[in-house]
Amino acid sequence: MKSHLIQSLIITGLVAMTTWSCSLDLDPISEFSEVIIGDSDTGDSLKYTTKAEMYSQYQAMYQKLKDQQEHWYLDLLLIADAHADNAYAGTTGSEVVPMENNSLEGSNSVLARGWDRYLGDVAQANTVIDNIDKVPDATLTAEERRQWKAEAKIFRAMIWFDMVRIWGNIPVVTKEGTDITAENIEEVYPLYYPKQNTAEETYTQIIKDLTEAIPDAPAKQNTNKTLFSKSVARALLAKAYAEKPLQDYTKVIQYANEVIADGFSLLPSFGDLYVLNSSGDDLKVRNSAESILEAQYFPGGGNWVSWMFGKDLLDPEENFTWAKWVTPSRDLIKAFEDEGDMERLNQSVVYYATTWSNYYPSSKYAFMFKMRSEVNSIIKLRYADILLLKAEALASQGGAANLQEASGIVNQIRNRAKLGNLTSAQTATAEALLDAILHERRLELAFEGQRWFDLVRLNKVEEVMNNLNSRDEGRLALRRVFDQNSYLLPIPQAAIDLNSNLVQNIGY
Repeated sequence: MKSHLIQSLIITGLVAMTTWSCSLDLDPISEFSEVIIGDSDTGDSLKYTTKAEMYSQYQAMYQKLKDQQEHWYLDLLLIADAHADNAYAGTTGSEVVPMENNSLEGSNSVLARGWDRYLGDVAQANTVIDNIDKVPDATLTAEERRQWKAEAKIFRAMIWFDMVRIWGNIPVVTKEGTDITAENIEEVYPLYYPKQNTAEETYTQIIKDLTEAIPDAPAKQNTNKTLFSKSVARALLAKAYAEKPLQDYTKVIQYANEVIADGFSLLPSFGDLYVLNSSGDDLKVRNSAESILEAQYFPGGGNWVSWMFGKDLLDPEENFTWAKWVTPSRDLIKAFEDEGDMERLNQSVVYYATTWSNYYPSSKYAFMFKMRSEVNSIIKLRYADILLLKAEALASQGGAANLQEASGIVNQIRNRAKLGNLTSAQTATAEALLDAILHERRLELAFEGQRWFDLVRLNKVEEVMNNLNSRDEGRLALRRVFDQNSYLLPIPQAAIDLNSNLVQNIGY
C-alpha cells in the first residue's frame, strides 16, 4: 500500500512540475524534489550550506512580492472592488464577469491563479523559516538568522490574511515538504495533501507568526518601505484582530496605536500618493510617511499592471487597445460627488476616449486612476487604513469618549481631502458613526483592495449589494442574490480535484 502511494505521489509531483505555477497541495516548496546541496557533519541532508545560498531564498521572497502582482494586487482589486459596489468587472471575459454579477464558481481561472500563487508564496516563506537555522556557514550571524526568519513569518502571515478573507478555511502549512519515503510518508503526506484549517485556526497562526516576528523584524526605515518591518507586523495585527473569528477591538486599538507610535503620518496632499513628478517621467514620492509597505517600480523596469486598469502615462497609447479591468462604477462616482469630494475623486477616477463602450460611452470612459503608470508603487499597507480601523474599533466599543476620539480620526482624514467635519447626526451614536466610517473608508481606500472585506466585516453585504442594480444602471444584473454563503468565494475546483482533503465552501 505504501509503495503504491509513494509511486502515486511521485507521478503527481512530476505532473505538477510541468504546470506554470506551484501548488502547495502538491508542493509546499518550489518543486517536488529539491536538489540536496550538501551534508552536515552529523549526516543530515542540508539544502543550503552558505549564507549566499540562503540569501537567495530570502531575496526570492521579496521578489515574489514585487514581480507577481497578479494575485495579491490585480486579482485582489477585482475581488474587493468589482465584486463589491466600487467597480464593474471592466471586460466581457468569463474570468471577470462573474465577479460583478455574483455568478462565481470553482472553475473561475482568476481564483485558481490566486490560490496557487498564494500557496507558492507560503512555500517560499517556509523555505526560509525551515532552513535558515540549519545553514552551517558562520558568516550568517545569529542576528541575521533571527531577522530573516521574522521577515518570512510576516510575509507568510500577510499571505494567509489575504487567503482567509477570500476563502475562509484554507490549508495552513507551516513546514517545508521533504522527499517522501516509506519511513516518513505518514509525516510528510499532510504537507503535500493538507487538510483545511478553520478560519479561527488560521487567524490564530497569523497572530502567532506576527507576534513572534516583532522582536526580531527590522525597525521601520523611512527611506525603505519595502521591508517586512515591525510596523508591517503591527499593522497586520490591527487588521487581523478587526476580523470576525478572533475579533478584538481592544487589540485593534493597541496595535493601531503602536503603528502610530512608529512615526507614520498622512501626507499633506492625498494626490501625492499617486502622482508623477513635475517632469512626468517618474513617481513623485516613494517611501512616503504614509506608506507602511509598498512594492516599488522604476523607469525601465516598470509595473506592467498599469496596463490592466487604463493608460500608462509614460506611454499612453501602448496597450490601450482593449477594455480594462476594474472600471469605476457610477455608484462610487456618485458617492464622491454627493460628498463634494472632488479631491479624492480626481485622484481615483479619470476619463479617456476609447474604442470600446462596455460600460460608458466611448467618448468619455471611466478608468481607475490610482495605478497610472509603470513607475507607480503598489502600496499594500497604508496609514490611513490603520487610522480608520482604529476609528472603527473605538466606535464599536461605544462610549462618549471613544466616539469623540473616533470622530476626530475621521475628521483628520476628511480634512486632508478638503472636506468638513462629520455632522452631529453622524457622530451621535455608535451605529451612525460606524456607517460614516464605512463610507469614509470607501472614498479614501477605493481601488486599494478593501471594500468587499469591509462590507463582510461589518455585516453590510446583503444591505449594500442586493439593491445595487436599482441604484446603478450600468451594473450587470445579479445572477445570484447575496446571502451569508456569499461572504466567502469558491475554492478552485482544480485544487479540490488534486487534493481530496479540500472541501468546497457552502453555496458553490
